[in-house]
Amino acid sequence: MSVKDTISIHLVREALLQSCAPGAATQEALSKVGIAPALLEQPMARVPAMAYARLWRLLARRSDDEFFGMDPRRLKSGSLAFLCRASMAQPTLAAALETGLEFLSLMLEHMPAQLVRQQSLAEIVLLEPETDPRRAFTYFCYWMIVHGVACWLAGRRIPILAIELRCPQPAFCDDYQVMFSDNLRFDRPRTRMIFSADCLDLPIKRSPEELKRFLAHAPANILVKYRDPDSLATRIKKDLRQMPADTWPETESLANRLCMSASTLRRRLAEEGQTYQGLKDSVRKELAIVWLAEAEISFADIASRLGFADVSSFYKAFRKWSGSNPGHYRSLILNDLS
Repeated sequence: MSVKDTISIHLVREALLQSCAPGAATQEALSKVGIAPALLEQPMARVPAMAYARLWRLLARRSDDEFFGMDPRRLKSGSLAFLCRASMAQPTLAAALETGLEFLSLMLEHMPAQLVRQQSLAEIVLLEPETDPRRAFTYFCYWMIVHGVACWLAGRRIPILAIELRCPQPAFCDDYQVMFSDNLRFDRPRTRMIFSADCLDLPIKRSPEELKRFLAHAPANILVKYRDPDSLATRIKKDLRQMPADTWPETESLANRLCMSASTLRRRLAEEGQTYQGLKDSVRKELAIVWLAEAEISFADIASRLGFADVSSFYKAFRKWSGSNPGHYRSLILNDLS
């Protein structure tokens, strides 16, 4: 794991909230996993993802709960292992997800869920009781388990198109956006994660040996999806979001702005597993998904805002990005098909 993979101190506080007594117990737990307790008072502090993973395992072991005490029923130690073992016995990711969600629905009282496939899109919906919504951290821990295991089963990262949550937006969202999606929507009627249905047909071919390795490094191997918020790719994407798409600079101009050569820019992005074209496509996709959730913005307006020559070019690109056409995605996100 790169030393640049870090977790905000906000998520450390969230993990401790219901699973560790404040005061001496908290200080002892943090010191044991290599996190300085004084960092809790520094809002901008970040800790290594590996240290956060050690904290997760320590708290789970001490409370016999792999879900930080956030549900009336404990997710007892060994639940993640059982979830993986049961899911990997299935032939496809769709069957694996259904098995995993059924298990979690039995184990957690307030988090029953189901997988729904609608043409080219799929969603995992939490069928919550008519009570106050959970904390944002609770939902994101659930998604971290489900999405992390799904990616391991499929042997590839499964892109998330959107996550909607019933709860209000928390004061801190940066790490959630990095890990899951920039398209996080709060105060929604339901809590759900939306992704391309193409992923559901992926075959599961994991061995017992691979399972042992995965569990030996969990949850660190899930948390590595966090990336340095100060990385070059993150900075470039942030700048692109603030400019009209038709004014985005070419590679040479961007390199000049960043006071480096074009070859250095390409090399540094390659070291982060990125390309400039890939970053532009990623921002276009993020913006398209956000604007498609606003019914008053026409497809022609979205195409124009994103710098496409016409609506058909936008349609073609969106299908490439998401596996769905914009009309179907808008229908789903606006609940017309739900």
